Amino acid sequence: MAVTVSITIVGRSYDVSCDEGQEDYLRTLAAEVDRRAAALLRSVGQVGDARLLVMLSLLMADEITELRRGRGNAAVEAAAAADAALAGGLDALTRRIDAIADRLEKA
Repeated sequence: MAVTVSITIVGRSYDVSCDEGQEDYLRTLAAEVDRRAAALLRSVGQVGDARLLVMLSLLMADEITELRRGRGNAAVEAAAAADAALAGGLDALTRRIDAIADRLEKA
C-alpha cells in the first residue's frame, strides 16, 4: 500500500508516495538530493527550479555513469583474471597429458 511522505528540497516541501516501509529510505534519498542541490546553489548562485533540476540531474547521472564504468572495468579485470587462470590450468593439463602420452609410447 502506498504512503505519502513529505520531503524538503532546498526549502520547498513535496509530498511523495512510496511503498509502505520505504519512508525512511525515501527521506534519506531526499536528504542527499537536498544536500547536493544546496551545494550546487552555493556554487552557481540562484537559478530557477527547472534549471536546478536539470543541472542536478546531469551531475548525478554523470556520477552514476562513472560508477558503472568503474564496476564495468572491475568486471572486465575479473574476467581477464579468470581467463588467465583457466589458460594456466589448461596448460598444466596439457603438460600432464603429454607426459602420460610419452610414458605410454616408451612402454
